[in-house]
Amino acid sequence: MAEVIPIGADHAGFALKERLKQELRKLGYEPLDLGTHSADSTDYPDYAHPVAAQVEQGTVGRGVLLCGTGLGMAYAANRHHGVRAAVAWTPEVARLARAHNDANILVLPARFVTEADGLEILRAWLSTPFEGGRHARRVQKIEP
Repeated sequence: MAEVIPIGADHAGFALKERLKQELRKLGYEPLDLGTHSADSTDYPDYAHPVAAQVEQGTVGRGVLLCGTGLGMAYAANRHHGVRAAVAWTPEVARLARAHNDANILVLPARFVTEADGLEILRAWLSTPFEGGRHARRVQKIEP
């Protein structure tokens, strides 16, 4: 059974979200589109919270969010217990977010990455395992 990965975006991330869904399917994942479903203006928390809630509840292991800068989505998602949403603007940042911080939500700044870059960032994040070790101790210290 394919891993389900919820994905959400506001209007600024809508077009790239649609392309990332195709890539997720191509890579053997099952994207769960939690909106938005058009380029009409929306509020990013309306999409960040449903994706983050699924990670927080353990329904899924990870998710993807997109907005203009990535910052708003990360702020909202990181309010959820156990969520580590990381804004990644390069594949290297995505790899480090996974390897060192066990980031369980990838956040893409849709207005600042090209489609090709977004796809490469997604692939890097999906394929990088958490290293554990000293990083596990640090991740445990994130929660108060």
